[in-house]
Amino acid sequence: MADLQQLRQQFAQNSQLLTALGDANRQAIIMVLLADQVCSGKRVPELTNATGLSRPAVSHHLKILREVGIAQYRREGTMNYYYLTHDTAVIKQLQMLLDNVENAMEAHTE
Repeated sequence: MADLQQLRQQFAQNSQLLTALGDANRQAIIMVLLADQVCSGKRVPELTNATGLSRPAVSHHLKILREVGIAQYRREGTMNYYYLTHDTAVIKQLQMLLDNVENAMEAHTE
């Protein structure tokens, strides 16, 4: 079982990711990117159409998703294509936090 100090540290390490994932607009963008079966990425106008958000809003949310390590982009000429990263380290870090919280909760019910 993780001790409380370790849990505090893990929460601090994951706070930006939790904030990023907690926003409904970013969740909508993630869902659009997850639905991209070809995994070729989506441009901002495509994300704008799919989510109903403005171009500046989509760009802002993509910036946050990139900063936390969920999304990346590739450039082709003057166009940027956004996609979910294949590096799942941040997701594994979050899973570890949630596992430790679950273990601590179960320990208190025994």
